[in-house]
Amino acid sequence: MTDGFDVVVVGSGPNGLAAAITAAQAGLTVQVIEAADTLGGGLRSAELTEPGFIHDVCSAIHPTLMGSPFLSSLPLNDHGLRMLHPGVAFAHPLDGGRAAIMQRSVEATGRSLGADAASYAALMNPLVKSADALLSQFLAPPRLPESPLAAARFGVNAVRSAQGVAGRFDGPAARALVAGLAAHAGLPLHRLATGGFALVLGFLAHSHGWPMAEGGSRNIAGALVSYLKSLGGSVITGWQVRDLAELPPHKAVLLDVGPRQLITLAGGRLSGGYLRQLQRFRYGPGTFKVDWALDGPVPWTDERLRQAGTIHLGGTLEEIAFSELQIWTGGVTERPYMIVAQQSLTDPSRAPEGKHTLWGYCHVPTGYDGDRTEAMENQIEQAAPGFKDLVLARHRMGPGRLQDYNGNYVGGDINGGVQDIWQLFTRPVVKVNPYSTPIPGVYLCSSSTPPGGGVHGMCGHFAARSALKQEFGLVP
Repeated sequence: MTDGFDVVVVGSGPNGLAAAITAAQAGLTVQVIEAADTLGGGLRSAELTEPGFIHDVCSAIHPTLMGSPFLSSLPLNDHGLRMLHPGVAFAHPLDGGRAAIMQRSVEATGRSLGADAASYAALMNPLVKSADALLSQFLAPPRLPESPLAAARFGVNAVRSAQGVAGRFDGPAARALVAGLAAHAGLPLHRLATGGFALVLGFLAHSHGWPMAEGGSRNIAGALVSYLKSLGGSVITGWQVRDLAELPPHKAVLLDVGPRQLITLAGGRLSGGYLRQLQRFRYGPGTFKVDWALDGPVPWTDERLRQAGTIHLGGTLEEIAFSELQIWTGGVTERPYMIVAQQSLTDPSRAPEGKHTLWGYCHVPTGYDGDRTEAMENQIEQAAPGFKDLVLARHRMGPGRLQDYNGNYVGGDINGGVQDIWQLFTRPVVKVNPYSTPIPGVYLCSSSTPPGGGVHGMCGHFAARSALKQEFGLVP
C-alpha cells in the first residue's frame, strides 16, 4: 500500500497474529512482519530428525487455545485447522505401577487417585462448572471479576503454593498430579500461586481437553494466517526489523517481542522509569528440548500411558519439587521433571507408517550449556524399558539454540519471563495499561505482557484492543 497501513505487527507468534486479527476485524488495514522465513513463532513444525517425521519445534499441546476466549471464537476450522483429542489428556506414572490418569471426566480421573477421589472431585468440579468464567478472568490483565463467587472460590486455592494445594491429598498419585501440572510454570513448587497453574491446567483438561493440531502446530499458525488474509490482512516474511524507523508508514505498531528486544527496536527513544523497569524484567529458567524419531510406540510399562497425549515424568511431589528447586539454584538432577508429548499416537500423519515421534523437554538453569539428553532418556527408560532401542534419530535444542530460533526465548525461557505472583501482575512494567509504551502509537503484545505464556493469543488481543481505543477511537 502506497499510503501505508493502519496497523503494523512485528512478529507472527500466536499473540502477534491475534493482535493482527483483532485489528483486521475492526476494519483496519494490517500488515504482519516476520523475521523468519516461516510464520508462526512458537507454532512451527518441521522434519527435525528424519524425512517424514513431523516434530513441533516449540509448542505442542494446546489446552489454552481451546480455552482462549478469543482464539476459540475464530472460525479456524473453516481455514483448515483440526484439533485432535487423545484418549487420555495426560498421565503421570510413579514407581511401583501407580499412575495418575487425567481424563475428561473428573470421576474417571478420580478412579486413578484411590482414596483421594472424593477430595479431587470436591476441588475440581466447581472449577470445571465455572471454567469459562474463570478463563475469562485468568486469561486477561488484572481486572474486577465478572463472576465474583467463582473467582473467589478459585482464588482461595490459586494463591497457594502447589505444595499447599497438594497437601489436601493423602496419596502419592494425586499429589504428583498437582506437582506435574504446577511445574509447567517453571517455578519452585513452594512459591505462592504455583497452585493456580495446577488448577487452571487441571480444569482445562476436564472442560476443554489437552488437544494437538493435526499435522503439527504449524497448522494453527496456518489457520490464523489464512483467516487474517480473508479479512484483508497481509504478511511478509524474512524481514528482521532492527529499528522502528524501518517500518512502513502506520498509525499504530504492535510488537510481539520481549522487553529486551523492545529496548533495541526503540533505538534510544525510551528513557526514565519505563526503561529502567524493562531492564529489571526477570526471565525464568531455560529449557532443554529433545525430539525423537522412533521405530515404534514408546513401550510404557503401564498400558494406560499408551493412550495419553502428554506424560509428566519426575516421580513424586517431593522429587519434582526438589528437581525444580535445583534449577533455581543453578543445579540439575539425574531425574529431571519432564513434559513428554506423543502426538503420533493420536495423529498418524506425524510419522511414516509404523513409526512414531516423541517430543520432550526439561527445565535447566539460566545460562546452562550442557546436554540433558541422557538424563531425559533415562527417565523415559525407567517408565518404558526398551525405549532407547527404538530411537532412530534425535534432535536437541538447548537454551542457546532456542534463543537463536526465537529471540523472545531469552536464555531459553519459553514463558516470556518469570510468571511468579509479582511479575504476573507487573509484566512487563508496573503500569495501568501494560501494553502501551512511552512511544506514541507503539504497543507491546508478546507473552511478556498479561496474561503471560501459552498459546491463547490473549496478550495480542488485549494489546490490539488498547490500540484500537487509544489510536483509532474504536471500542471493541
